This record gives sequence, C-alpha cells and structure tokens, in this order.
Amino acid sequence: MEPELGSPARGGLPATVARRTATGWTLTGRKRFATGVEGLDWLLVWATTDEPIPRVGTFAVPGASPGIEITHRWDHLGLRASGSHDIALHEVEIPAGNVVDIAAHGPGAEQDNRAAAALHLPLAALYLGVARAAQRYFHRFAHDRIPANLGHPVARTERFRRAAGEIALRLDSAEQLVFGGAERVDAADRTYAPELALGARILADRHAVEAVGLAIRLLGNPGLSRDNPLERHFRDIQCAPVHAPQEDVALLAVGSRALEGTG
Repeated sequence: MEPELGSPARGGLPATVARRTATGWTLTGRKRFATGVEGLDWLLVWATTDEPIPRVGTFAVPGASPGIEITHRWDHLGLRASGSHDIALHEVEIPAGNVVDIAAHGPGAEQDNRAAAALHLPLAALYLGVARAAQRYFHRFAHDRIPANLGHPVARTERFRRAAGEIALRLDSAEQLVFGGAERVDAADRTYAPELALGARILADRHAVEAVGLAIRLLGNPGLSRDNPLERHFRDIQCAPVHAPQEDVALLAVGSRALEGTG
C-alpha cells in the first residue's frame, strides 16, 4: 500500500515510479505496512513506469539495497511483532531483469482479487490460531476461577458452558471451511472457485472475531488488563478484517459469481 493510493484491491494504481536507466531501473516512492522489511532478502515493489505510455509492474528489489529507508516504525493496535514499517525508496537501483511482471497501465494492471484468493486461506488460518489461543485461555480461566460466593469453578456454570459452546461452534466451523478449502487447493480441485476461498476467509474472520469478543465479555475487566494474554489476543484479532480485499470487496466478488450462476 501507499499513503496516497489507499488499497490496490479497490482499483488504485501506484504512485511509486520505476525509471529506466542504462543498466536497469530505479525505483522511487513510499510504501506502507512493509511486513518484516528489516529481515527480508527481497521486496516485491509495485510501481508505475515513467515511459511515454506508462506500464505497471512488480519489481524485485534486494532487501539490502542502498536507498531503502524506514520512515515510520510500526506502532499498531495488534500484531505488534510483525514489524510492518513504512518505507521510502530513494532511486533504488535494480538490474533490468528484476521485473516480475509488467502490463499496460489500465484496468488490466489492477490487483486481481480472484487470482490470489487461495492465498487468503493461510491468512484466515493465522487468525484462527489467534482465536484458538484465546479459547485455550478462556478454558483455563473457567477452570481456575473459583469465586468465593460460588465455591466451585465457573466452568461448571451454565453461563460459561454455553459461552464455551458458542466459541467452539464458531471456531470449529471456521476451521472446517478453511482447512477443507486448503485441501482442495492442494489437490488442484478445479471446482474450488476463488469465490469459495474468499467466502471462507470472510466467515472465518467473522467467527474468530466473534469468538474472542465473547470470551472477553465473559471475563469482563480482567480480560482487558494488559497483563492478561486475552487482551493481546483481542487486539490481534481486530486486524483480521482489515486485510485486502476487505469484506465488502470480497462479498462483491462472491455475489457477482452467485448471480452469474442463476442468470
């Protein structure tokens, strides 16, 4: 992403410029949310060429190249360990052969949300892992918490058992969607349409966010204390729905496919 651009998933085109040189290209521009940039061997940079008829392409940039500057350190609500810093590229030089793909400037060069849909299954699995960690803590709390006026663990109460069931239902169903889809992708199942992967991620994200939120509500204030692991899981899970394509864009693709099948 770029500060001026917004999300490529919504049709934006990059302001980062690739200029031809005698030996290759130079890249100049700014990028946001460059996850793990300090440890990356390669950066795939999306840029517009300065040619008379501009093209848009992805350029492979060695991570240690001179001219790459971290301009803003990651200071985020969740996923704080991901190191997704903002960077600037100052005439970073690369060889002519470091072009991954390039196309004419226009709709054909915009991000194809369908083509990369299967890549969102591992992303959904990551957030399911966050939700499962929250679930484990919720179970441990329920077994260990013995209020003086109750005389036994809150895990025995109907309220906590019902909540545990709601959480399990959400996460088990989401896991089946995501892992089942991944198995079909691995098996090269041609009937597994991209829209199914987008839909699996939408539902998995919804269920994960709802499950962790339910656990927080049961614990109350202790769950929001910074020394409580559940507080971190709650922050991290808020990042699930913001990954591109966001839910409204993914739903547009899913709905368009559904209507095509009934027209």
